[in-house]
Amino acid sequence: MPPIRVVVTKPEYVKAEAVFQAAPDMDVRVSDWPEEAVAATVREHGAFAAILGVERYSGALYEALPKGGILARFGVGHDGVDKPRATARGLLVANTPGVLEDAVAEHAIALILGVAKNLNAFALSMRAGQWAPRLGFELRGRTLGIVGCGGIGRRLARFAGAFGMTVLGADPAAADPAALQRDWGFAEIHADYRAILGRVDILSLHVPANEHTRHLVNADLLAALRPTAVLVNTARGPVVDEAAVYDALTSGRLGFAALDVFETEPYVPAAPGKDLRTLPNVLLTPHVSSSSVEACQRMAHASLDNVRRAHSGTYGAVSLLNPDVLAVLGQR
Repeated sequence: MPPIRVVVTKPEYVKAEAVFQAAPDMDVRVSDWPEEAVAATVREHGAFAAILGVERYSGALYEALPKGGILARFGVGHDGVDKPRATARGLLVANTPGVLEDAVAEHAIALILGVAKNLNAFALSMRAGQWAPRLGFELRGRTLGIVGCGGIGRRLARFAGAFGMTVLGADPAAADPAALQRDWGFAEIHADYRAILGRVDILSLHVPANEHTRHLVNADLLAALRPTAVLVNTARGPVVDEAAVYDALTSGRLGFAALDVFETEPYVPAAPGKDLRTLPNVLLTPHVSSSSVEACQRMAHASLDNVRRAHSGTYGAVSLLNPDVLAVLGQR
């Protein structure tokens, strides 16, 4: 049987090159961005599948892949893929759940520790030849609020418990709050995130980006936090109104922000004169929370498995995000 022709966007290929090279049943081709270049590579090689990063895909790629082909996200977030358009074209859309929870939760803890221990300020001052000690704070006895108690939020709760933190969770979709408390260390679970805002020292976000969560963190939410609170975002950039965060940080209504994701990536300030990079009370990383060697290898394996299953017609085993496509393909 001839190999399955797959196009992988270059950043994702580089993150797990050995895995892609070791797939004997795949003819893997690498493509640069923008989307038109990815689509051209798909057409040139007659590819069945495209394995994609977080960028937004809105046009040419959907016309380039054959009906029954697959757009396989290298990761979990899928707001960059137009699911209705893919469905109309008869294209499957899949992601890789269950492979990056530890990596993202560890990064959230790293951001929290970075803030607590002033690591950003110390690194900058030491690099400048300055000796500028200052006080930090301990995590033991602090209260962490987690908005979104899925796989990542649960692991973060467990990690935080090991530091002696009290963890409050908020998730309207939590099916078994008692199990979250018993098995993962949450002290409380609430359906409404507003119930925990005024009680937390640190608020960490773990929700998807959609029409319900866009600018979930806005001026009103920030006003409900303690003025010393720390905001952590390793979820998706559009969940946070960055201009409102800038205003809160500069006015003393928010103590600190530690952000790994942004509305525009690479980062561009959301409003003129409101560049988060200029503020001393921010810690920023370039959307790398899931970029561990191990997580990227798992994402590559899972992406390739989705391609194999789609190619063989084993649709029930695909991590499918647009199940309505099965009707378009005559599967139900």
